[in-house]
Amino acid sequence: MPINESIFKSYDIRGIYPSELNEDVAYAIGRAFARRSGAKKITVASDARVSGPALKKALVRGITDEGVDVKDIGLMPIDAIYFSVGKLGDEAGIMITASHNPKEYNGFKMVVKNMEWIRGVELLDEVKNLPAEVSQENGKIEEEDIIAPYINHVLSFIDVDKIEPFKVVVDAGNGIAGKIIPILTEGLPLNVIPLNFKLDGNFPAHPSNPLLPESQKEVCETVVREKADFGVIFDGDTDRLIFVDEKGNSIPADMTLLLLAKLFLEREPCAGIVYNVICSKAVPEFIKEWGGRALRAKVGFINLMIMMKEESGIMSGELSSHYAFRDNCYADSGFITFLLVLQLLSNHELPLSEIVKPFFKYFKAAEANFKVADKAAIIERIKQKYSDGQQDFLDGITVEYKDWWFNVRLSNTEPLLRLTVEADTKELLEEKQKELTKFITEK
Repeated sequence: MPINESIFKSYDIRGIYPSELNEDVAYAIGRAFARRSGAKKITVASDARVSGPALKKALVRGITDEGVDVKDIGLMPIDAIYFSVGKLGDEAGIMITASHNPKEYNGFKMVVKNMEWIRGVELLDEVKNLPAEVSQENGKIEEEDIIAPYINHVLSFIDVDKIEPFKVVVDAGNGIAGKIIPILTEGLPLNVIPLNFKLDGNFPAHPSNPLLPESQKEVCETVVREKADFGVIFDGDTDRLIFVDEKGNSIPADMTLLLLAKLFLEREPCAGIVYNVICSKAVPEFIKEWGGRALRAKVGFINLMIMMKEESGIMSGELSSHYAFRDNCYADSGFITFLLVLQLLSNHELPLSEIVKPFFKYFKAAEANFKVADKAAIIERIKQKYSDGQQDFLDGITVEYKDWWFNVRLSNTEPLLRLTVEADTKELLEEKQKELTKFITEK
Protein backbone atom coordinates (compact mmCIF):
# COMPACT_ATOMS: atom_id res chain seq x y z
CA MET A 1 0.00 0.00 0.00
CA PRO A 2 1.48 3.40 -0.98
CA ILE A 3 1.88 5.77 1.96
CA ASN A 4 2.06 9.55 1.65
CA GLU A 5 4.74 10.21 4.24
CA SER A 6 4.04 13.96 4.33
CA ILE A 7 0.87 13.41 6.41
CA PHE A 8 2.95 12.19 9.36
CA LYS A 9 3.56 15.56 11.01
CA SER A 10 5.68 16.80 13.91
CA TYR A 11 2.67 16.66 16.25
CA ASP A 12 -0.03 14.52 14.65
CA ILE A 13 -1.19 12.89 11.41
CA ARG A 14 -3.04 15.14 8.99
CA GLY A 15 -3.84 15.15 5.27
CA ILE A 16 -6.42 15.71 2.55
CA TYR A 17 -9.15 13.09 2.30
CA PRO A 18 -9.09 10.86 0.29
CA SER A 19 -6.05 11.76 -1.85
CA GLU A 20 -3.53 11.78 1.02
CA LEU A 21 -5.40 10.11 3.88
CA ASN A 22 -7.95 7.40 3.11
CA GLU A 23 -9.49 4.29 4.65
CA ASP A 24 -6.52 2.06 3.80
CA VAL A 25 -4.12 4.44 5.51
CA ALA A 26 -6.47 4.80 8.50
CA TYR A 27 -6.60 1.01 8.83
CA ALA A 28 -2.80 0.84 8.85
CA ILE A 29 -2.60 3.65 11.40
CA GLY A 30 -5.05 1.77 13.62
CA ARG A 31 -2.90 -1.36 13.52
CA ALA A 32 0.33 0.58 14.06
CA PHE A 33 -1.06 2.59 16.97
CA ALA A 34 -2.43 -0.54 18.63
CA ARG A 35 1.01 -2.14 18.41
CA ARG A 36 2.88 1.01 19.47
CA SER A 37 0.63 1.79 22.44
CA GLY A 38 0.68 -1.73 23.89
CA ALA A 39 -2.85 -1.04 25.15
CA LYS A 40 -5.51 -3.68 25.62
CA LYS A 41 -8.23 -1.10 24.95
CA ILE A 42 -8.06 2.17 23.00
CA THR A 43 -10.53 5.03 23.32
CA VAL A 44 -11.65 6.57 20.02
CA ALA A 45 -13.58 9.77 19.26
CA SER A 46 -14.13 12.01 16.26
CA ASP A 47 -15.19 15.54 15.45
CA ALA A 48 -17.90 16.45 12.93
CA ARG A 49 -15.85 16.30 9.72
CA VAL A 50 -17.60 14.62 6.79
CA SER A 51 -14.88 12.00 6.35
CA GLY A 52 -14.88 11.14 10.07
CA PRO A 53 -17.26 8.14 10.01
CA ALA A 54 -15.44 6.38 7.17
CA LEU A 55 -12.01 6.96 8.68
CA LYS A 56 -13.18 5.90 12.14
CA LYS A 57 -14.62 2.66 10.79
CA ALA A 58 -11.30 1.84 9.10
CA LEU A 59 -9.22 2.93 12.10
CA VAL A 60 -11.27 0.81 14.49
CA ARG A 61 -11.00 -2.19 12.18
CA GLY A 62 -7.21 -1.79 12.23
CA ILE A 63 -7.15 -1.60 16.03
CA THR A 64 -9.41 -4.61 16.53
CA ASP A 65 -7.50 -6.65 13.93
CA GLU A 66 -4.57 -6.40 16.32
CA GLY A 67 -6.71 -8.00 19.03
CA VAL A 68 -7.17 -4.72 20.89
CA ASP A 69 -10.57 -3.57 22.19
CA VAL A 70 -12.07 -0.18 21.28
CA LYS A 71 -14.04 2.18 23.50
CA ASP A 72 -15.99 4.45 21.15
CA ILE A 73 -17.10 7.69 22.85
CA GLY A 74 -18.64 9.12 19.67
CA LEU A 75 -18.66 12.74 18.52
CA MET A 76 -16.66 14.57 21.18
CA PRO A 77 -14.14 17.39 21.62
CA ILE A 78 -10.45 16.58 21.61
CA ASP A 79 -10.07 17.13 25.34
CA ALA A 80 -12.57 14.32 25.99
CA ILE A 81 -9.86 11.94 24.74
CA TYR A 82 -7.37 13.57 27.10
CA PHE A 83 -9.91 13.26 29.93
CA SER A 84 -10.47 9.58 29.16
CA VAL A 85 -6.77 8.76 29.23
CA GLY A 86 -5.66 11.19 31.92
CA LYS A 87 -8.57 11.01 34.36
CA LEU A 88 -10.57 7.85 33.63
CA GLY A 89 -7.45 5.73 33.39
CA ASP A 90 -7.86 4.56 29.79
CA GLU A 91 -4.66 3.12 28.37
CA ALA A 92 -4.59 5.07 25.11
CA GLY A 93 -6.73 7.37 22.98
CA ILE A 94 -6.93 8.55 19.41
CA MET A 95 -8.97 11.48 18.10
CA ILE A 96 -10.08 11.69 14.48
CA THR A 97 -9.73 15.37 13.63
CA ALA A 98 -7.86 17.88 11.52
CA SER A 99 -8.42 20.58 14.16
CA HIS A 100 -8.62 23.99 12.42
CA ASN A 101 -7.71 22.81 8.91
CA PRO A 102 -10.09 23.23 5.93
CA LYS A 103 -12.95 20.79 5.40
CA GLU A 104 -11.09 18.52 2.97
CA TYR A 105 -8.57 17.58 5.66
CA ASN A 106 -8.74 14.98 8.40
CA GLY A 107 -6.26 13.30 10.68
CA PHE A 108 -5.39 11.71 14.03
CA LYS A 109 -4.11 12.94 17.40
CA MET A 110 -2.76 10.19 19.64
CA VAL A 111 -1.99 9.82 23.36
CA VAL A 112 -1.06 6.90 25.61
CA LYS A 113 -1.13 6.38 29.37
CA ASN A 114 0.54 9.00 31.58
CA MET A 115 -0.54 11.47 28.88
CA GLU A 116 2.40 10.85 26.60
CA TRP A 117 1.82 12.08 23.05
CA ILE A 118 2.62 9.93 20.06
CA ARG A 119 3.74 12.27 17.30
CA GLY A 120 2.86 11.50 13.71
CA VAL A 121 6.48 11.15 12.65
CA GLU A 122 7.02 8.63 15.46
CA LEU A 123 4.44 6.24 14.01
CA LEU A 124 5.56 6.31 10.37
CA ASP A 125 8.07 3.46 10.50
CA GLU A 126 5.55 1.16 12.18
CA VAL A 127 2.93 1.98 9.57
CA LYS A 128 5.41 1.22 6.78
CA ASN A 129 6.59 -2.05 8.35
CA LEU A 130 3.38 -3.69 9.51
CA PRO A 131 3.48 -7.51 9.32
CA ALA A 132 1.01 -9.15 6.95
CA GLU A 133 -0.55 -11.31 9.65
CA VAL A 134 -3.10 -9.92 12.11
CA SER A 135 -4.37 -11.23 15.43
CA GLN A 136 -6.27 -14.51 15.38
CA GLU A 137 -8.83 -13.01 17.75
CA ASN A 138 -10.40 -9.64 17.00
CA GLY A 139 -10.82 -7.01 19.67
CA LYS A 140 -14.29 -5.97 20.80
CA ILE A 141 -16.03 -2.61 20.26
CA GLU A 142 -18.13 -0.95 22.94
CA GLU A 143 -19.82 2.45 22.90
CA GLU A 144 -19.72 4.57 26.05
CA ASP A 145 -21.24 7.93 26.91
CA ILE A 146 -18.80 9.94 29.04
CA ILE A 147 -20.50 13.34 28.69
CA ALA A 148 -21.53 13.64 32.35
CA PRO A 149 -18.14 12.95 33.99
CA TYR A 150 -16.39 14.98 31.29
CA ILE A 151 -18.60 18.03 31.88
CA ASN A 152 -18.14 17.72 35.65
CA HIS A 153 -14.38 17.70 35.16
CA VAL A 154 -14.43 20.82 32.99
CA LEU A 155 -16.68 22.66 35.47
CA SER A 156 -14.33 21.74 38.34
CA PHE A 157 -11.94 24.48 37.17
CA ILE A 158 -14.29 27.26 38.29
CA ASP A 159 -16.47 28.16 41.25
CA VAL A 160 -19.85 27.79 39.56
CA ASP A 161 -21.67 29.66 42.34
CA LYS A 162 -19.52 32.76 41.77
CA ILE A 163 -20.10 33.10 38.03
CA GLU A 164 -21.92 36.36 37.30
CA PRO A 165 -24.67 36.72 34.67
CA PHE A 166 -23.17 37.53 31.29
CA LYS A 167 -24.45 37.86 27.77
CA VAL A 168 -22.04 35.84 25.64
CA VAL A 169 -21.87 35.27 21.90
CA VAL A 170 -20.54 31.80 21.14
CA ASP A 171 -19.58 30.88 17.57
CA ALA A 172 -19.26 27.09 17.36
CA GLY A 173 -18.15 27.29 13.73
CA ASN A 174 -20.32 24.24 12.91
CA GLY A 175 -17.94 22.19 15.05
CA ILE A 176 -18.21 20.12 18.22
CA ALA A 177 -18.71 23.22 20.38
CA GLY A 178 -22.27 23.25 19.05
CA LYS A 179 -22.88 19.96 20.86
CA ILE A 180 -21.05 20.72 24.11
CA ILE A 181 -21.76 24.39 24.90
CA PRO A 182 -25.52 23.88 25.57
CA ILE A 183 -24.68 21.09 28.05
CA LEU A 184 -21.75 22.92 29.63
CA THR A 185 -23.65 26.19 30.21
CA GLU A 186 -26.95 24.65 31.32
CA GLY A 187 -26.40 25.46 34.99
CA LEU A 188 -24.59 28.77 34.49
CA PRO A 189 -26.28 32.21 34.61
CA LEU A 190 -25.45 32.99 31.00
CA ASN A 191 -27.45 34.38 28.13
CA VAL A 192 -25.72 32.52 25.30
CA ILE A 193 -26.27 33.88 21.80
CA PRO A 194 -25.42 30.89 19.58
CA LEU A 195 -23.82 31.19 16.16
CA ASN A 196 -23.34 28.22 13.82
CA PHE A 197 -24.22 25.53 16.36
CA LYS A 198 -25.38 23.02 13.74
CA LEU A 199 -22.72 20.32 13.35
CA ASP A 200 -21.58 20.38 9.73
CA GLY A 201 -18.15 19.18 8.63
CA ASN A 202 -18.38 21.31 5.50
CA PHE A 203 -18.02 24.40 7.73
CA PRO A 204 -20.51 26.45 5.69
CA ALA A 205 -20.41 29.58 7.89
CA HIS A 206 -16.68 30.27 7.75
CA PRO A 207 -13.31 28.45 7.88
CA SER A 208 -12.71 26.30 10.94
CA ASN A 209 -9.63 28.32 11.87
CA PRO A 210 -10.69 30.93 14.49
CA LEU A 211 -7.49 32.94 13.98
CA LEU A 212 -8.53 34.04 10.48
CA PRO A 213 -10.16 37.51 10.20
CA GLU A 214 -12.89 36.09 7.94
CA SER A 215 -13.75 33.55 10.64
CA GLN A 216 -13.97 36.25 13.33
CA LYS A 217 -16.14 38.70 11.38
CA GLU A 218 -19.55 37.31 12.38
CA VAL A 219 -18.84 36.93 16.09
CA CYS A 220 -17.26 40.40 16.31
CA GLU A 221 -20.24 42.04 14.61
CA THR A 222 -22.74 40.08 16.72
CA VAL A 223 -21.09 41.08 20.00
CA VAL A 224 -21.49 44.76 19.11
CA ARG A 225 -25.01 44.42 17.73
CA GLU A 226 -26.27 42.42 20.72
CA LYS A 227 -24.36 44.55 23.27
CA ALA A 228 -22.84 41.35 24.65
CA ASP A 229 -20.23 41.23 27.39
CA PHE A 230 -17.87 39.25 25.19
CA GLY A 231 -17.72 36.64 22.46
CA VAL A 232 -15.78 33.49 21.71
CA ILE A 233 -15.17 31.42 18.60
CA PHE A 234 -14.02 27.77 18.62
CA ASP A 235 -12.35 25.65 15.97
CA GLY A 236 -13.70 22.28 14.80
CA ASP A 237 -12.42 20.08 17.65
CA THR A 238 -12.47 22.93 20.23
CA ASP A 239 -8.80 22.94 21.22
CA ARG A 240 -8.40 26.48 19.83
CA LEU A 241 -10.51 29.52 20.61
CA ILE A 242 -10.36 33.29 20.25
CA PHE A 243 -12.05 35.79 22.56
CA VAL A 244 -13.73 39.02 21.47
CA ASP A 245 -14.17 41.94 23.87
CA GLU A 246 -17.39 43.90 24.34
CA LYS A 247 -16.27 46.40 21.68
CA GLY A 248 -16.03 43.67 19.04
CA ASN A 249 -12.23 43.48 19.02
CA SER A 250 -10.58 40.07 18.93
CA ILE A 251 -7.94 39.52 21.61
CA PRO A 252 -4.52 38.17 20.54
CA ALA A 253 -3.84 34.75 21.99
CA ASP A 254 -0.82 35.86 24.03
CA MET A 255 -2.96 38.53 25.71
CA THR A 256 -5.49 35.81 26.57
CA LEU A 257 -2.59 33.85 28.03
CA LEU A 258 -1.96 36.78 30.35
CA LEU A 259 -5.63 36.80 31.41
CA LEU A 260 -5.31 33.15 32.39
CA ALA A 261 -1.91 33.65 34.01
CA LYS A 262 -3.35 36.45 36.14
CA LEU A 263 -6.13 34.19 37.39
CA PHE A 264 -3.83 31.24 38.13
CA LEU A 265 -1.25 33.37 39.91
CA GLU A 266 -4.01 34.80 42.11
CA ARG A 267 -4.90 31.22 43.00
CA GLU A 268 -1.37 29.86 43.27
CA PRO A 269 1.39 32.45 43.79
CA CYS A 270 4.83 31.67 42.31
CA ALA A 271 3.37 29.11 39.87
CA GLY A 272 5.12 28.41 36.57
CA ILE A 273 3.48 29.70 33.38
CA VAL A 274 4.77 28.37 30.05
CA TYR A 275 4.76 30.55 26.93
CA ASN A 276 6.52 30.24 23.60
CA VAL A 277 9.29 32.18 21.88
CA ILE A 278 6.98 34.26 19.66
CA CYS A 279 4.70 35.59 22.42
CA SER A 280 4.93 39.30 23.24
CA LYS A 281 7.70 40.18 25.66
CA ALA A 282 4.90 41.60 27.80
CA VAL A 283 4.05 37.99 28.68
CA PRO A 284 7.16 37.16 30.74
CA GLU A 285 7.25 40.71 32.10
CA PHE A 286 3.75 40.51 33.59
CA ILE A 287 4.19 36.92 34.80
CA LYS A 288 7.30 37.97 36.74
CA GLU A 289 5.60 41.16 37.99
CA TRP A 290 2.77 39.01 39.36
CA GLY A 291 5.25 36.75 41.15
CA GLY A 292 5.12 33.83 38.73
CA ARG A 293 7.83 31.82 36.97
CA ALA A 294 7.92 32.61 33.25
CA LEU A 295 8.95 29.44 31.37
CA ARG A 296 9.91 29.89 27.70
CA ALA A 297 9.40 27.00 25.25
CA LYS A 298 9.60 26.20 21.57
CA VAL A 299 6.54 26.82 19.41
CA GLY A 300 4.14 23.85 19.28
CA PHE A 301 1.52 22.90 21.84
CA ILE A 302 3.16 19.55 22.61
CA ASN A 303 6.44 21.32 23.39
CA LEU A 304 4.66 23.59 25.88
CA MET A 305 2.86 20.68 27.54
CA ILE A 306 6.13 18.78 27.92
CA MET A 307 7.79 21.81 29.54
CA MET A 308 4.84 22.15 31.93
CA LYS A 309 5.50 18.61 33.12
CA GLU A 310 9.27 19.00 33.33
CA GLU A 311 9.19 22.39 35.11
CA SER A 312 6.07 21.83 37.26
CA GLY A 313 4.14 24.53 35.43
CA ILE A 314 0.49 25.21 36.21
CA MET A 315 -0.58 26.19 32.68
CA SER A 316 0.69 27.09 29.22
CA GLY A 317 -0.43 29.03 26.19
CA GLU A 318 0.75 30.16 22.78
CA LEU A 319 -0.22 32.23 19.74
CA SER A 320 -1.99 29.32 18.06
CA SER A 321 -4.61 29.67 20.86
CA HIS A 322 -3.86 26.37 22.59
CA TYR A 323 -4.12 26.65 26.39
CA ALA A 324 -3.17 23.69 28.56
CA PHE A 325 -3.51 23.10 32.29
CA ARG A 326 -1.68 21.01 34.86
CA ASP A 327 -4.94 19.82 36.41
CA ASN A 328 -6.20 18.78 33.00
CA CYS A 329 -3.40 16.21 32.79
CA TYR A 330 -1.15 18.90 31.26
CA ALA A 331 -3.40 18.90 28.17
CA ASP A 332 -5.21 21.71 26.38
CA SER A 333 -8.92 22.45 26.52
CA GLY A 334 -10.94 25.19 24.84
CA PHE A 335 -13.87 24.74 27.19
CA ILE A 336 -11.78 25.02 30.35
CA THR A 337 -10.26 28.19 28.90
CA PHE A 338 -13.74 29.58 28.18
CA LEU A 339 -14.87 28.93 31.77
CA LEU A 340 -11.71 30.43 33.27
CA VAL A 341 -12.27 33.69 31.41
CA LEU A 342 -15.84 33.67 32.74
CA GLN A 343 -14.41 33.25 36.24
CA LEU A 344 -11.92 36.08 35.74
CA LEU A 345 -14.64 38.47 34.53
CA SER A 346 -16.83 37.45 37.47
CA ASN A 347 -13.98 38.26 39.86
CA HIS A 348 -13.37 41.74 38.39
CA GLU A 349 -15.77 44.62 37.81
CA LEU A 350 -14.02 45.88 34.68
CA PRO A 351 -15.14 44.85 31.18
CA LEU A 352 -12.86 42.57 29.18
CA SER A 353 -11.39 45.39 27.08
CA GLU A 354 -10.27 47.25 30.22
CA ILE A 355 -8.75 44.16 31.83
CA VAL A 356 -6.55 43.41 28.79
CA LYS A 357 -5.72 47.06 27.98
CA PRO A 358 -2.57 47.24 30.17
CA PHE A 359 -1.17 44.13 28.45
CA PHE A 360 -0.73 45.96 25.13
CA LYS A 361 2.61 47.55 26.03
CA TYR A 362 4.31 46.93 22.69
CA PHE A 363 3.57 46.81 18.97
CA LYS A 364 3.70 43.38 17.40
CA ALA A 365 3.12 42.27 13.82
CA ALA A 366 1.28 39.12 12.85
CA GLU A 367 3.60 36.24 12.06
CA ALA A 368 4.74 36.50 8.42
CA ASN A 369 5.46 33.42 6.29
CA PHE A 370 7.99 33.06 3.49
CA LYS A 371 8.56 30.29 0.97
CA VAL A 372 12.31 30.22 0.43
CA ALA A 373 14.67 27.76 -1.25
CA ASP A 374 17.32 27.46 1.48
CA LYS A 375 15.87 28.21 4.92
CA ALA A 376 18.99 27.22 6.85
CA ALA A 377 21.18 29.55 4.76
CA ILE A 378 18.88 32.50 5.44
CA ILE A 379 18.94 31.87 9.19
CA GLU A 380 22.75 31.76 9.03
CA ARG A 381 22.79 35.11 7.15
CA ILE A 382 20.47 36.62 9.77
CA LYS A 383 22.76 35.37 12.50
CA GLN A 384 25.68 37.26 10.93
CA LYS A 385 23.78 40.47 10.03
CA TYR A 386 22.23 40.88 13.49
CA SER A 387 25.24 39.72 15.51
CA ASP A 388 25.17 42.93 17.57
CA GLY A 389 21.91 41.84 19.23
CA GLN A 390 21.40 39.29 21.99
CA GLN A 391 20.83 35.97 20.21
CA ASP A 392 19.41 32.64 21.27
CA PHE A 393 18.55 29.53 19.30
CA LEU A 394 15.84 27.81 21.30
CA ASP A 395 13.56 27.83 18.24
CA GLY A 396 15.15 29.16 15.08
CA ILE A 397 16.90 32.40 15.95
CA THR A 398 15.67 35.11 18.32
CA VAL A 399 17.52 38.44 18.41
CA GLU A 400 16.81 41.04 21.08
CA TYR A 401 17.66 44.72 21.14
CA LYS A 402 16.77 47.37 23.71
CA ASP A 403 13.66 48.58 21.88
CA TRP A 404 12.74 45.68 19.55
CA TRP A 405 13.21 41.97 18.94
CA PHE A 406 12.46 39.37 16.30
CA ASN A 407 12.33 35.61 15.76
CA VAL A 408 12.86 33.66 12.55
CA ARG A 409 12.13 29.95 12.64
CA LEU A 410 11.33 26.98 10.45
CA SER A 411 7.68 25.93 10.48
CA ASN A 412 7.02 22.57 12.12
CA THR A 413 4.01 21.86 9.88
CA GLU A 414 4.68 23.59 6.53
CA PRO A 415 7.67 24.26 4.21
CA LEU A 416 7.92 27.86 5.38
CA LEU A 417 10.16 30.31 7.19
CA ARG A 418 8.22 32.30 9.81
CA LEU A 419 9.03 35.83 11.02
CA THR A 420 7.78 37.56 14.19
CA VAL A 421 8.73 41.16 15.02
CA GLU A 422 7.84 43.30 18.06
CA ALA A 423 8.94 46.84 18.92
CA ASP A 424 8.39 49.60 21.45
CA THR A 425 6.78 51.89 18.85
CA LYS A 426 4.61 51.38 15.78
CA GLU A 427 7.08 53.27 13.60
CA LEU A 428 10.01 51.08 14.67
CA LEU A 429 7.93 47.94 14.14
CA GLU A 430 7.08 48.95 10.57
CA GLU A 431 10.71 49.84 9.84
CA LYS A 432 12.10 46.55 11.13
CA GLN A 433 9.34 44.45 9.54
CA LYS A 434 10.18 45.92 6.13
CA GLU A 435 13.91 45.56 6.75
CA LEU A 436 13.69 41.88 7.66
CA THR A 437 11.18 41.07 4.92
CA LYS A 438 13.54 42.55 2.33
CA PHE A 439 16.51 40.70 3.79
CA ILE A 440 14.71 37.34 3.80
CA THR A 441 13.30 37.67 0.27
CA GLU A 442 16.21 39.30 -1.56
CA LYS A 443 17.99 37.04 -4.04
